[in-house]
Amino acid sequence: MTKNQVLNLDSFFDTTISDVEKMITSTISNKKITSILTAGKRLRPLVAQLSFKVCTGGKETPYQYQRFIKSTVAIELAHTASLVHDDIIDKDKMRRGKPAFHVTEGIPRALLIGHRMLSIGFNIALNHGKKFAKLYVDTWDEVLNGELREVDYDAEYDGDAIKNDTGGITSKSKIFKEYFKIINMKTASLFSSACKAGAIEAEASGEILDILANYGREIGLAYQLADDLVDLENGEMIDSVIIPLLTRLENKTVDNNSLKVNSIRKKIAKNSSKIKQLYIDEIRRHVKKAENLSKSETIPSSPYKDLLMQAPSYIANRMLKEINIEI
Repeated sequence: MTKNQVLNLDSFFDTTISDVEKMITSTISNKKITSILTAGKRLRPLVAQLSFKVCTGGKETPYQYQRFIKSTVAIELAHTASLVHDDIIDKDKMRRGKPAFHVTEGIPRALLIGHRMLSIGFNIALNHGKKFAKLYVDTWDEVLNGELREVDYDAEYDGDAIKNDTGGITSKSKIFKEYFKIINMKTASLFSSACKAGAIEAEASGEILDILANYGREIGLAYQLADDLVDLENGEMIDSVIIPLLTRLENKTVDNNSLKVNSIRKKIAKNSSKIKQLYIDEIRRHVKKAENLSKSETIPSSPYKDLLMQAPSYIANRMLKEINIEI
């Protein structure tokens, strides 16, 4: 990636973020909701904008563009509502460096505000037509199924009572297959739908919708893997993934009392290079798949198609920059 290409993406993303922020301010009157929406990375609107632009070639009318930008508010509302509910389920006390919403407002209010965000998002979706509304509902259903699957997964591998799972540390292991299913449903589905929504707003149809949806899904997988790797490198344990993963490294049954916090930290340190490399390999794999999809002849040639190809590694590297890794 050349310096000019990075600047082009930076400029494109900065403009998108600015336009999305203005639309959020003008659309959402509830101060609690706007406060929760503050500080989001706006990655889903960014990939939606890429899809929208590759389908219009940048020739959309100002009305079409503003209508598209409003559709991204629905995407952000659904995404952020999922985070509010996630923090409650996971008992996380912090979100983006600040106390989680349920900590400051209480769980009942947090649950209800999350549902309010979903209903506002759905009303926006309804105003954007049947295709968009169905996409919104189907996506939220997939996210919910991912949440339920994660709850069941966490219960199975809860605390010290971790079931043994024999095998080596590979992306094809049972634990990682389940892990990938969860992030595919929870995170990647929203990226996929964002891309598809952008194409729908551009009045695209046919094969290009599926290509862009798959493109977004691959970016979502790469992004979540990068996010989790940053957490791991910063010493934050991912209980539903890292703990059971560590039981696999020595390929033996782990005593119920052996995975206390200090023991876990030692195991992470001992096997950090293997775990890191597994994540890096998987991130690269999904970035490459997204790049290949962006080259499809079904997508019309334009400067935006070039940005589409550059975006997967750009987004992953923005996350990985925190731990000095570049793919």
